[in-house]
Amino acid sequence: MKPRLRILIGCFVLALGLFAAVAFMQLRQAPSPTVAAVEIGGPFQLVDTAGRPVTEKTLLGKPSAVFFGFTYCPEVCPTTLTEITAALNALGADADKLNVVLVSVDPERDTPEQMKLYLSNFDSRIQGFTGTPEAVAKAAKAYRVYYRKVPVDGGEYTVDHSSAVYLFDKKGRFVEPIAYGAPHDRVVAQLKKLVTQG
Repeated sequence: MKPRLRILIGCFVLALGLFAAVAFMQLRQAPSPTVAAVEIGGPFQLVDTAGRPVTEKTLLGKPSAVFFGFTYCPEVCPTTLTEITAALNALGADADKLNVVLVSVDPERDTPEQMKLYLSNFDSRIQGFTGTPEAVAKAAKAYRVYYRKVPVDGGEYTVDHSSAVYLFDKKGRFVEPIAYGAPHDRVVAQLKKLVTQG
């Protein structure tokens, strides 16, 4: 055998051995720990548009779509609620199998009466929850929702807030969000999937 061929074969065998050793070591390594999912949702004590007490248990038994907003919202909230109304219409009878809730992040202005008046512009199945500033803050914290009062001209204020709709199964477990501005077909598909899976 020629010396050059012998060297090439030796290099190939050595490389093959190194590859096998690396593969063996990787197989022996323990799997890396997975990162725990962030929990969304939890206990709250609010009131509905009739002033009746509601808690997280009120929503159990049906899948839920929960959105945090406020009735004086200039754009995000009416856009979202209009889209949800259209999606509920598209679902037909399946829409009755869902809880859909607007939780106020502006409890100073959003009384039960104000919530009822505002929601009369949208699908009648959309519920409104509000409460004391402390109760709303607790609910927002449980649902990982950001909101902050922002002063505007004339001594008034608006509220910056998270814009996603949060979807939960009938046991109150978080499933996924609906992103603000998502295409209509995607919103309908997400809600239909939620109803189907329960």
